[in-house]
Amino acid sequence: MAGKTTSFISLRRITTISSHTFTQLVRMKVFYLLSVFAVLLIGVQMVEMPYSVSGVSNMNQDLRLLKSAGFFAMNTFAFILALSATALLLPKDIEDRTLYTILCKPVPRLDYLLGKLGGVLCLILVSLLVMDGLFSAILHFKVEGIVAETQSMLGARGLSAAVIERQSEEIYSQGVTWNLQIGVLAVFLKAAVIASIAMLVSTFSTSTIFTIIITVIVALIGTIQADAREYFMRQEDLGIITPMSEVTRWVALLFPDFQLLGVEDGVIDGKQVPSTILGRVCWVAFLYCAVYTVLSWFVFRRKEV
Repeated sequence: MAGKTTSFISLRRITTISSHTFTQLVRMKVFYLLSVFAVLLIGVQMVEMPYSVSGVSNMNQDLRLLKSAGFFAMNTFAFILALSATALLLPKDIEDRTLYTILCKPVPRLDYLLGKLGGVLCLILVSLLVMDGLFSAILHFKVEGIVAETQSMLGARGLSAAVIERQSEEIYSQGVTWNLQIGVLAVFLKAAVIASIAMLVSTFSTSTIFTIIITVIVALIGTIQADAREYFMRQEDLGIITPMSEVTRWVALLFPDFQLLGVEDGVIDGKQVPSTILGRVCWVAFLYCAVYTVLSWFVFRRKEV
């Protein structure tokens, strides 16, 4: 009787492994991080600033502070979730001998890696949706309070309805908008890249701590490399050539540039994110994830388990 052939990639297998991985991570109680996020947001929401009726700079600053804190918290906890969840998966599957059970089915190793990464991304997505809901609710009530106070003060000064309406619209533009959700999407995409990097490191790592340390180093390099490259390019324009100029070029090839994925600063300032920028961010994140996943597969397929 001829043996059954195993397809190279099976969406059903990947979905099954992703579902199991998500359930496994939920049982590890990583969602407790969300309580810290809630406390942080509530604390920032309680910070009050004096408003100036002659301008909107102070109240805009108040809203920027809240949005800045919210995005900082989401970036931080999405990073922690992506790193810790991915770094723990492969060692835990080996320790529990789950990996041997899965691979003897047989399940292609690429399907296993895609399923594990998919489960981590589902966890990050659900976590960010909860964070985004809480963040948007607090921001909405903050904006409504500022609008009500501003309208009351401007009305007491006898200003026209057109002026009051214009000021109100400017405040609402700093509140909950679709532009805000683009910023949350950028947070998810950066976390997805971090998860794919951690998965790559875990395929050749000897310990979870090693995986975490190397991934953090790669993330730090990816965060500062754009500024370093710009600095050395300015040095070259001035005729100053250093070995670090060549190093930055290699770094750009080997490490992700997270500044290409960052749109939060513009969102915090109330700027609209063009569709071309959004498309570029999504495409760059997809390429990074695809490259690191393929590299993970090349390493993992030679790994003895």
